[in-house]
Amino acid sequence: MQTSSLFLILAAIVTGAVVPFQAGANAALGRSLGHPLWGTLISLCISFACILPVMAFAKVGIPTLSNLTHTPRWIWIGGIVGVVYITGALMLAPKLGAVGFIMAVIAGQMLASTIIDQWGLVGLPQKPVTWSRLVGLGLILLGLIVMQVQLLGSKPAIKL
Repeated sequence: MQTSSLFLILAAIVTGAVVPFQAGANAALGRSLGHPLWGTLISLCISFACILPVMAFAKVGIPTLSNLTHTPRWIWIGGIVGVVYITGALMLAPKLGAVGFIMAVIAGQMLASTIIDQWGLVGLPQKPVTWSRLVGLGLILLGLIVMQVQLLGSKPAIKL
C-alpha cells in the first residue's frame, strides 16, 4: 500500500471517528431545544457559519452559477441527505446508543455504496459487485446483528 493511500485511509478513519460525537451532541442539542428538527436546523446553521471562514482562508472564489443549468437534478440531494442524517442521528442515537447507531449507519452506507458502485450512480465510476465485496457486506451485516443482539431481544452472555 502506498503512503498516500495509507494517509487517505487514516484521514477517512479520523473523519468517521468524529461522527459518533456529532450524533451525541446533536441529540443533546435537539433535546435542549425541545424538538429534533430544531436541533437539525441549528446544527446546519453552525456548519454554515464554520465553513465561511474556511472558504475565506482558502480563498475560494465565487461559484459560476450558470454551470448549474447543465447539471443533473440529483446533485441537490446532498443537502436533503444531510437533513435526513442529522435528524435521524438526533432521534435514533439516544435510543440505539453510539455503537448501535453507528453500526447501523455503516451497514446502511455499505449497502447503498454497493448499489452505487454496481451501477455507477451519482456520478461515481462503475465498480461491479464482486464476491469479496458481497462477503464483506455480509460480515458488516452480521456484525450489526452480533453487536445488537441485546437490543433485538436476546440476553447478553457476558455483561461487562
